[in-house]
Amino acid sequence: MSKTMTKYQLDHFREKVKRQFDPLIDDQELLVKQYKTKATDVAVDKLSKKIGADKIIAQFRKAEKMLEEARATAITFFEKKKPQDAELNYSFRNKGNSYRDEKLSLGDCEEQLRTWASNLAEKEIEKRPEGARLRQLKALKEKALDTVMEAGTPDSLAIALNEVSKKIGLSWNTELTALPNVKKEN
Repeated sequence: MSKTMTKYQLDHFREKVKRQFDPLIDDQELLVKQYKTKATDVAVDKLSKKIGADKIIAQFRKAEKMLEEARATAITFFEKKKPQDAELNYSFRNKGNSYRDEKLSLGDCEEQLRTWASNLAEKEIEKRPEGARLRQLKALKEKALDTVMEAGTPDSLAIALNEVSKKIGLSWNTELTALPNVKKEN
């Protein structure tokens, strides 16, 4: 007669699957992230030139630099020319704070371009061995979790999960090593 599993047993199996797969997936995601950052940087330049955004952004950058220089000059001018007993208004007193108005900025344009380039880089990374390994690890983890939910008995589940674990170079039932004997000093 087969024994059905309790909710606690299912939870245990799910957690054990996560303990086995999550560190491997995290390591692989870090590796992929490293490649994605490099690929995104390259893709930003290529995409920018391809769609003509490089000229717009250069012009925008120049205009913002001129605007910042004009702001700095204005602040210096008004600080020096204010009457002795006068107070500068709020915008001048808080010149050190970054005031964010809701107008389009150069940063907005660069961020949009980087988002598009990042998506292109992600598609390229999926073609690399690191991206393929990450995709495989995630698929194996999903398969292991599905196996947990579809299993009938703990024994059959352990056997099925051992087969999935072998694909990542682990075994489901890990053998524990004995602790070394410690001699007591009297």
